[in-house]
Amino acid sequence: MPIFKIHHVTKYEYDRSVKESSNEIKIFPIINDEQEVLQHELVITGNPDVYVFDDYWKNRIGLFNLLPPHKSLLIESKLTVRTTQSSSLNINFNSDWDELKKETDDVLQLLELSKPTFIQSQQKIKEIIEVLQPQKKSIAQTVEDCNTYIFNEFKYIKGITDIETTVDEILEHRSGVCQDFAHLMLQILRTLNIPCRYVSGYICPNKNGMRGEGATHAWIEAYIPNYGWAGIDPTNNVWVTNTHVKLSVGKNFNDCTPIKGTFKGPAKQNLSVYVSIGYEDGHVFEEVNNVELQKQLNQKEEILIDESFGQQQQ
Repeated sequence: MPIFKIHHVTKYEYDRSVKESSNEIKIFPIINDEQEVLQHELVITGNPDVYVFDDYWKNRIGLFNLLPPHKSLLIESKLTVRTTQSSSLNINFNSDWDELKKETDDVLQLLELSKPTFIQSQQKIKEIIEVLQPQKKSIAQTVEDCNTYIFNEFKYIKGITDIETTVDEILEHRSGVCQDFAHLMLQILRTLNIPCRYVSGYICPNKNGMRGEGATHAWIEAYIPNYGWAGIDPTNNVWVTNTHVKLSVGKNFNDCTPIKGTFKGPAKQNLSVYVSIGYEDGHVFEEVNNVELQKQLNQKEEILIDESFGQQQQ
């Protein structure tokens, strides 16, 4: 059972003082049978009290305020986590569409997660489904084949999309990063009425190397009859086992934004995000993103500051 040390630092710097900063953080790892938190320390500018609760999706959320004038805001998470899931999954590859309907028909949240979003290019989604031929396959096989299709047909390229990129644009570019591939896969599976959800977290080092190591990462979980939620990563074409650490789940990225909030003040802001992930053998993977946020408002207005504006999951 591997142990990972994850250091995640988000820093906002302002060109003049701001005040009354109110923030929401989703950087608490989910505690379940698949991962165990050994230690978690939060360091926040001003050492504010953090009110913690669970949201609709059972994610742990923290709320805090920084009221005095300040020119920077640092949110630092130091996490040690043991992933307890096996390196292989025993997924039910025999469950069929009748079983899926039987298990999901009366479960409101599963029904909510099985409805696709309206997009202009839905015909392209239907064409992908024709290639997958799901009517001839089990639920798990359909999910796996969809994952492989995205991995093979869409290029992993950083910098050509951002957090506001739509599924329509992803279909046009036929490229992107993990966040884009997760949203595309959600649209395909939900068109088939397969419940699925967006997952935010980290991908940790392994012997083979993976796209997105040393950064915040995204994948999806699909509901498999007679099994439950199974994580699968279209960026790396793998079922999720013990190299992924899960922070939050939701209908899409907006439900899983790691950090967001508001402040008052006419300031330009610069966002930098640092993530390092240390493995048991001493190897460390790290990534730094520096993003200048140019929006400037007058003294009486509020600016929304949201890590997602600059920190796309890779």
